[in-house]
Amino acid sequence: MKDKTLVISGATRGIGKEIVYRFAKEGVNIAFTYNSNEELAKEIAADLETNYNIKAKYYPLNILEPDDYKNLFKQIDEDFDRVDFFISNAIISGRSVVGGFAPFMRLKPKGLNNIYTATVLAFVVGAQEAAKRMQKVGGGSIISLSSTGNIVYTPNYAGHGSSKAAVETMVKYAAAELGEMGIRVNAVSGGPIDTDALKKFPNYEEVKAEVEKRSPLGRMGVAKDLAGMCYFLCTDECSWLTGQTIIIDGGTSFK
Repeated sequence: MKDKTLVISGATRGIGKEIVYRFAKEGVNIAFTYNSNEELAKEIAADLETNYNIKAKYYPLNILEPDDYKNLFKQIDEDFDRVDFFISNAIISGRSVVGGFAPFMRLKPKGLNNIYTATVLAFVVGAQEAAKRMQKVGGGSIISLSSTGNIVYTPNYAGHGSSKAAVETMVKYAAAELGEMGIRVNAVSGGPIDTDALKKFPNYEEVKAEVEKRSPLGRMGVAKDLAGMCYFLCTDECSWLTGQTIIIDGGTSFK
């Protein structure tokens, strides 16, 4: 894994941040995106380089404009000599999901379209650009973050849940067609993970209490629970694993 390169969207907090530190620990160079907080991105890059002796670069990206990935990867080409792994992690929240995060009867096309764009279309364009680079180095691993909101009813989550179902299907198609290039494509689906993004949900405390009640392990998931699986999926230990969705939910979708 040493001296290989990970490209990941949305890595200044939560799951994305945990992922970059997990990969950096193994000597993987990091190219990550941020939405608005450039100062925080700069601090993370400096910390990664100082503590893990790797190359880390940060780039602005608006995932509501998926075609921006094309210019992003051109910048990455200038800073890194290879791309081995791509993880589509960034999500949207706040005003951009108004009409998408709501009960079914209050759903609106604009909010739903924004969620679909950030979840599915951003994955498609990002994965396409990454695959072009991976083909040059003999293969790689692509991962989309997903969630169990597409298999377990979660209040107000229809917009996100339906988009996660769509991206998991897209993962299967990508895996079927990119395998001949030596590229594996999988999804990591988490149950509710205790992150800043989840804490912005108006029913956060209710969700947390329900997860702790339903999980046989008696706790809510944390970002590290997903980061480890993302790393594992990029190693040679998973060389024959592709087109799958790995569910990490503390057992909540069964109980």
